[in-house]
Amino acid sequence: MTESPDRDLLKLLHDVARTMRTDFDKRARAAHAMTRAQWIILSFLDRQPGMSQNEMAAVVEVEPITVARLIDRLEARGMVERRPDAYDRRIKRLHLLAAARPLLETIKAEKNLMAAQVTAGMSEADQESLIDALLKIKENLANETLRGDRLAQAGE
Repeated sequence: MTESPDRDLLKLLHDVARTMRTDFDKRARAAHAMTRAQWIILSFLDRQPGMSQNEMAAVVEVEPITVARLIDRLEARGMVERRPDAYDRRIKRLHLLAAARPLLETIKAEKNLMAAQVTAGMSEADQESLIDALLKIKENLANETLRGDRLAQAGE
C-alpha cells in the first residue's frame, strides 16, 4: 500500500507542531512583545514554582545560558525573581511575581483560542480519540527512550 505524502503521520505531526509554535510566537510578540519561550517559562513557573534555571532549560529545550538571558528579561520586567536554593547556594530558584498574573491570563486565553481553532469541526469524540492516540504515541516514545537509556547504561 503506497502512502500519500499528505497522509504521512510523522510529517503531519512535525508540520502541525511547527505551525503551532510559529503561531504562538506571533501571538506572544503581538500581545506583549515577548517570545514563546518566555511564555513557556511563565506557564511552567505558574504550575511548578521554584524550578532551577537548569530544570527550566530542559523544559524549554534550550541551553542554560539562553534561559538565563530569558529570565534576565522577565526579571527586568518584574515578572520573575531568582531566589537562593535552601540547600545549594549555587542554584537559583525561579518564582513568579504578581506582575506576571495578568500575562498568565492572556497566555491561557491564547491557548484556549488556539485549542478552539485547531479542533474546529472536530466532534468531542474525535478530539478524545486524538488525545488518546497522542498520549499513546508519547508513551511509546518515552518507553523507547527509557529502553535506550537502559541499554546505554548496560554498555550495549
